[in-house]
Amino acid sequence: MPDCRRVQVPGGTYFFTINLLERRSDLLVRHIDAVRKAVRRTRRERPFAIDAWVVLPDHMHCIITLPEGDDDFSNHIKAIKIRFSRGVPATERRSGTRVARGERAIRQRRFWEHAIRGDVDYARHMD
Repeated sequence: MPDCRRVQVPGGTYFFTINLLERRSDLLVRHIDAVRKAVRRTRRERPFAIDAWVVLPDHMHCIITLPEGDDDFSNHIKAIKIRFSRGVPATERRSGTRVARGERAIRQRRFWEHAIRGDVDYARHMD
């Protein structure tokens, strides 16, 4: 397992890229209502502010700001990914490993994040 080190800033602003497993899929735009519902439900349970959110056919980019004192961005994104996966029909092919783990084959297990480090960094990521 890779040694992942994530910068966690309580109340911080983060840029994320979240990818589908099948990069030629249009699942996110076909099931945009499931994306919206997953985000809404997660925000009710784990509040955060949406600065920007772009949904493309096979991946999403977003900039979110967590409440003061909250640095658990990983579980916010995890909750959105799980809710989305549960909100779409199970039609994908799964590897033996994913079947054994009880996982869907919709999204990549990991995501890419970047802690925003100031106004210039924020403007670059917003652009």
